[in-house]
Amino acid sequence: MSVRSQAEIPDIVIGRLPLYLRALRRLQQEEKSVTSSHELGRRLDISSAQIRKDLSHFGGFGKQGTGYQIEFLIDKLQDVLQVNQEWLVAVIGAGNLGIAISHYRGFQDRGFRIAHLFDISPKKIGQRIGEFVVQPVSSMREIICAEGIKIAMLAVPAEDAQTVADQLIEAGVRAILNYAPININVPEDVQIQYIDPVTHLQHMTFYLDA
Repeated sequence: MSVRSQAEIPDIVIGRLPLYLRALRRLQQEEKSVTSSHELGRRLDISSAQIRKDLSHFGGFGKQGTGYQIEFLIDKLQDVLQVNQEWLVAVIGAGNLGIAISHYRGFQDRGFRIAHLFDISPKKIGQRIGEFVVQPVSSMREIICAEGIKIAMLAVPAEDAQTVADQLIEAGVRAILNYAPININVPEDVQIQYIDPVTHLQHMTFYLDA
């Protein structure tokens, strides 16, 4: 089956691919070489039919009755998600959250590298935090343009998020992961994802007995 164009593939399908990749990496760590849609489905609580349908958007990755070669499927999903290369990432906000993000080692070997940590506070600018020296937001655009950075993480107060996002977009950033508890307006060609622990907690409390 031919691979479909980006516009033909539902975003919800793209959103499941990193889950498949994570499960496959775990299987690889368990020294397994072959898996099936049924095994992936059990691990992810996704139907095997849905997994096969999702993967079919990108070509034939397995043979009926023999399953998927794990290493091969990892390579193919990395190609699809474009994480078979290293993406530089800028973190804006050197508070507790920004520092925690910059120290997180889970980005390593997954296609991403934190390249810079920015902040607006004179008290933080110039401080060394781990391997980073906090740089002023005023130099953000120049640095991002010079290094061709396309991805940024926002760990700033909600009232500053839109302004900082606008500056990032002007500098050429095309993907923003926003930790600020506010929705941000971005152009259609800019991808944005939100991480707000409170909204997820509120989602779960609906199902709890008071």
